Amino acid sequence: MSGRHSTAAGSGPRLRVTEIFHSLQGEADSVGWPTVFVRLTGCPLRCGYCDTAYAFQGGQWMALDEILAAVAAFGTRRVTVTGGEPLAQRDCLSLLSRLCDAGHEVSLETSGALDVGGVDERVIKVMDIKTPGSGEAARNRWENLAHLRPRDQLKFVVCDRADYEWAVARLREHGLERRCQVLFSPAWGRLEARELAGWILADRLPVRLQIQLHKVLWGDVPGR
Repeated sequence: MSGRHSTAAGSGPRLRVTEIFHSLQGEADSVGWPTVFVRLTGCPLRCGYCDTAYAFQGGQWMALDEILAAVAAFGTRRVTVTGGEPLAQRDCLSLLSRLCDAGHEVSLETSGALDVGGVDERVIKVMDIKTPGSGEAARNRWENLAHLRPRDQLKFVVCDRADYEWAVARLREHGLERRCQVLFSPAWGRLEARELAGWILADRLPVRLQIQLHKVLWGDVPGR
């Protein structure tokens, strides 16, 4: 597990953790900030562009106290809980609250396919809306939109022009920019960021172009 933290048996809630590591936030509104990432194991989706398939299985069981201690060791205020799909593990909700209680600024990266209604209100939700190009558009849980607050973020990973037009239609259908910040991100290796930028500008979209900073810096290196 990245971060070099060992796992011992503990009592109480536990989570299966793929890795805990310190890096720069590569996405969303806090891009560029030093952040501790807690990557939980498991995901019920199989998106065609997934870059964390190594988190589908394996990992190590850790008690919440162990996770909190591992995070605290980095001395960084910002923490992102990600996956896989972190909400696939029931006790993720407890971890999120515990991290907030410890004084961290906490964000959750979630696929949008699972209920976010129980997420602590102090947590910033960064939620995907899966495009057809992902192969998982049928899994979008549209009821989740009602749980979004202005500081939350919605992310569309766009694979091609058809994905873009689909995303624009959803943006307008649901008035998404009035709910929270909307991010359009080119699928790494499938769509050039410059091309997506041109489409956004041509259509005067009220969205933010997102480029995965960590991949620009380090490429497809796990745990960075």
